[in-house]
Amino acid sequence: MRKFFLFVWEISKVVVISLAIILPVRYYLIQPFYVKGASMEPTFQDQEYLIVDEISYRFTPPTRGQVIVFRYPLDPQEYFIKRIIGLPGESVQIKDGQVIIFNATHPDNGLVIDESYLSDNIPTYDQSTAKLTLGPQEYFVLGDNRGASKDSRSFGAVNASFITGKVLLRGWPLNKVTIFNQEYWPQYNN
Repeated sequence: MRKFFLFVWEISKVVVISLAIILPVRYYLIQPFYVKGASMEPTFQDQEYLIVDEISYRFTPPTRGQVIVFRYPLDPQEYFIKRIIGLPGESVQIKDGQVIIFNATHPDNGLVIDESYLSDNIPTYDQSTAKLTLGPQEYFVLGDNRGASKDSRSFGAVNASFITGKVLLRGWPLNKVTIFNQEYWPQYNN
């Protein structure tokens, strides 16, 4: 009987130590994310399994071009995945199928975003050609599959408090495993 209790005690210690390690990692450092839908094609396909870095944005702010996971502003129970296009304090305008950023570097004519990473260079359309000015904690996000994406064009800017983190790793399917570091994201001339 004593051996049985020793066995149970050892198993209990292993479980407690494992939980003490796994739970903080899962809830504060990384989070799994399962892609649903076609809004980020061709970059991310339906049913891909991703790992989201939840800690980086505590030390450095998001940058243009990174793909983030965030809580949907109109229903915070849902999570979306989109690309950051506009940064806090900037103005974003979609005109003639192009996304234009107005900021301190490009105040007058703006910067037309090079989106050659989009499949077939499909133009971006919006019902309005008005500029949307972002607040100090707001980001403008778009899906890569512009024709099939619910994004800032429909629900507006995303507050930083809704951002879960940035995509760190594609873990599934195995033939497409990818680590997404800073060099992976498109480089823009801010």
